[in-house]
Amino acid sequence: MANNKSSKKRIEIAERNRLRNRSYKSALRTLMKRCFTACSAYSQKPGSDAKAAVEQSMSAAFSKIDKAVKVGVLHRNTGANQKSRLSAAVKNAVEPAAAVKA
Repeated sequence: MANNKSSKKRIEIAERNRLRNRSYKSALRTLMKRCFTACSAYSQKPGSDAKAAVEQSMSAAFSKIDKAVKVGVLHRNTGANQKSRLSAAVKNAVEPAAAVKA
């Protein structure tokens, strides 16, 4: 247990940061799962509304990743890696569908 004022304050700050980090990471995982789900749905049944859902979910995930990196929840390389994974999934979902239509 903390004995002096500064160590008590550090404990409070660490708890506040832990809760903030947890909420960012949870929201990030949710948005990434939504994007992957939208990609698989688009692969199954391509259409303009499905493509819009993919683009919208990717945009929301990118925004959340950038904010998490800016706040310091994620390392910038981790954020870049996750954005790369999302981009690859979207490209694989959209490109084959476009090749089938052509």
